[in-house]
Amino acid sequence: MTCYDRRDLGLLLLRLGTGGVLAAHGAQKLFGWFGGHGLEGTGQFMESVGYAPGKASATAAGLAETGGGTLLALGLATPAAGAAAAGAMAGAAAVHMPNGFFAQEGGYEYAATLALAATGLAVTGPGRLSLDHALGHLFDRGWMVPTALGVTAAATAVVVGARNKRLQKAKEGEQEPLFED
Repeated sequence: MTCYDRRDLGLLLLRLGTGGVLAAHGAQKLFGWFGGHGLEGTGQFMESVGYAPGKASATAAGLAETGGGTLLALGLATPAAGAAAAGAMAGAAAVHMPNGFFAQEGGYEYAATLALAATGLAVTGPGRLSLDHALGHLFDRGWMVPTALGVTAAATAVVVGARNKRLQKAKEGEQEPLFED
């Protein structure tokens, strides 16, 4: 019988916690569960913060969070799962960036923490208490880590860059007040 070490148990706990939070967060977007607004409400919000089209953006974010989180929790396709979740959280962090770091001020602290945890899991792997290990790491090869993270980083840069351009264009033509009240 195989004895699992503390590292495997720690990775299992980190995967279950991070993956569970991400999956629940995505289910709010996709299904309106856990007090979420579903695709319609989330789509309207996404549109209001510059992600267009809103409903497609909500669907993509919800799938990345729900799918990535579920796969992380299971320890299956860990590089792709971690990268997808991290990309979604990077998009969320971009929305909160103007508010500073700390969450109590509406900052990006929460999104950054989830992104870093998901990225860390993608890099370290799921440990022996995982479906990846049980399947002989078929979906968790060494070359998959830089590939998944690189593709996700490029896609996220394009999406966030397009959002930033939309927001900048919307600001053009708005005149700053000359005097404050």
